[in-house]
Order: sequence, then structure tokens, then C-alpha cells
Amino acid sequence: MNNGLLSALNWKRSIRLKMFGSILASFMITVTIVALLQTHLPRITSAIGLYMAYLPKTIGNILFLVLFVCIFLFCFFLFMRGIVRNMRTLADGLMSIAGGDLDYRVPLSRHDELGEVARNINFMAERLKSMMDRERQIETSKMELITNVSHDLRTPLTSMIGYLNLLQQDDYRDLNEHKRYIRNAFNKSQQLKKLIDDLFEYTRLTSGSVRLARTPIDVGGLLEQIVTEFEPIAGEHGLRVKETREPGPAVANVDAEKLVRAIDNLLMNALKFSNKPGVIAVRLTASDGRIVIAVENWGKPVTKEQEQLLFERFYKAEPSRNDSDIAPGAGLGLSIARNIVELHGGRIGLRHRNGHFTFFIELPSEDLQNVRNDSFGNVCYDDNDDTHR
Repeated sequence: MNNGLLSALNWKRSIRLKMFGSILASFMITVTIVALLQTHLPRITSAIGLYMAYLPKTIGNILFLVLFVCIFLFCFFLFMRGIVRNMRTLADGLMSIAGGDLDYRVPLSRHDELGEVARNINFMAERLKSMMDRERQIETSKMELITNVSHDLRTPLTSMIGYLNLLQQDDYRDLNEHKRYIRNAFNKSQQLKKLIDDLFEYTRLTSGSVRLARTPIDVGGLLEQIVTEFEPIAGEHGLRVKETREPGPAVANVDAEKLVRAIDNLLMNALKFSNKPGVIAVRLTASDGRIVIAVENWGKPVTKEQEQLLFERFYKAEPSRNDSDIAPGAGLGLSIARNIVELHGGRIGLRHRNGHFTFFIELPSEDLQNVRNDSFGNVCYDDNDDTHR
């Protein structure tokens, strides 16, 4: 905004200077031409000279005044012609953009202040076009949000209603079938709850209302606990978990609950889309002030276009194999993980080659100078340091 204001002030100052210079130059040229005409006109054209010599002095002065004004205006027009033409081009360009033609660009034919104004107008048009495209994208995204949420919530809800209707009508053969209906209805209710929780978590993370409860923790110990709880689930689906990490503490100042959610989403994503039987590798490295958590698995290869969409909300890739024991998600897991990591000032990404997927989380590590491990393995600040109190 300051640059635009400064450019406008410079442009106005430049126009005034050019107009003043054009007036001064036109005046000097006109005086010179009129003086030459007064001196040499009788010698050049004797007839006209004799005629003007016999004219009354007042009429002669009036004719020379008119001649002076005409020559002055002609010279001034010649000097200002380029500026007027460029100003008309700028005005036409602004009218085209104001009329809705955001693809129009003002020609950049000058390298002075008028050229700077033309560049600012083109920049304004680009920003307006970008904002309009963004507004259309947001509107489309809202419609997709309503459609996807409606579909994802309706699917388990319809199944629940179906099972409960069978139970209400006593439409079952024996007690085992009765229990199976109840179990299926319960599983669908849990799936519905998870979908609602994911949607609620996503809206909180993207609305900017989340406040992180940061504490310095040993990410290695936290990751070990997560993997230990995940191993039985992976084993039920024919997958083995392999964890590797560098020795020593890897301390980060994070919200432990949120970070657990992000890592768990990566592990569940690997569980859904791994070739079975197979291995899910979890690695932890710390160097150059960064902590990197990587989750690797082998699955069905995806295209470059699909790679770019994996972290978008509600995007769902097809599982590598159909597994009825894994409930389909809402396509929010990776998007939630990305928002959590970015709130921590880190980044999340994917490296993929021929079906080998490596999802990674990169976090800034905490300085260990004032951090110690207590007897319970928790990480806390030194009692004598007042920096973080």
C-alpha cells in the first residue's frame, strides 16, 4: 500500500514537471519563431510584408498574438502527445478491468513513472483475478464439503437404522444373529462417531481457534509408546512394525496430544494402504536442529496428481486391498495431520517412488541446554532457569 501511494505521488510530481517543462519549451520555441517571422517575413515574402506593413499596428499585433498562441499550442501538443496517449491507454485499461475483464493487461511501453503506474495496474488486475479465483474455489469447496459430509455421515447412519429396524421387528433367526446385528450397529455407531470427531477436529484446526499446550517432551519415548500400542492392530491385518531411531533424546516443544494424533493418522494411513502381508517402518532422526519422523510402507503406486491431492481434505485413494475390518474414513486424516504439524511450525510431506511411500513429519527440536530428564523419563526445564516460566 505504501509503495502504491509513493508511486502515485511520484507519478503526479513527474506529470507536473513534464507539463512545466513542455510549457517552458513551447514558450521559448514560440517566441523564437515569432521573432524570426517579425524580422524576416517582409524580406521573404515582399507582397505579404508590404501588406502587413500598411496594416494598422493594433491589427498586426493581434495577428502576431494569434500566431503566437497557435504556435505555442502546436508545440505544447507535440511535447505532451506521448503522455496524453499513454494516459488514455491507462484510462482505457482501468475501464476494461472495472468492467470485469480481469485478463486485460496495460501495455508496458514506457520505463518512467507512467510505466510504473501501468505495472501497478497490471499487478492490481492480477491480484483481483487471484482473489476472484480464490472466492470461486472457496465457494466450490463449501459445496463439496456439504456433499462429502452428507455422504460420509449418511452411509453408517443408514446401516445403523437398518440393523436397528431388524432388531425392532425381531427379524433374526437366533441369538447369535441378534448379537451380530447389535455388534454391527455398534461398529457403525463408532464409525459415525469417528467421522464426526474428525470433522470437528478439522474445523477447529482450520478455524485458528486451537491453542497448543506446548511442553518439552522426548519425541523418541513418545513415538515408542505410540508404536507399542499400534503393533497389535497392525498384526491383526498381517503387518509388522519396524521402529528405528537414533540414540539419545530428541526433545521438541510440542502439544503431545496433538502430535500423537498426527503420528497416529500417518500410521493408520499406512495400515489402510499397505500391501498385506508387509512391513511398516517407523524412523526417527534428529540433526541440524530438526526432528524427522518418517513412516514408510509399500502399497499401490499413485500418480503425481494423486500425490498432490493426498493432503487435501476429503480426498480418498482406493485401498491397495479391500479389508472389511478397516472402516473407510472421511479423507481427513492426512489433512488433520498437516494442520497439526504446521501449527507446530513444522512441515509434513511425502516421498513416493514405485509404490514405496514415505510420509514424514519435520519439527524444530528444543535446545537441550536448560532441559534435563527427571527420574520418570519426563522432560522438564531446569529449576534454576527462569527463561520459560
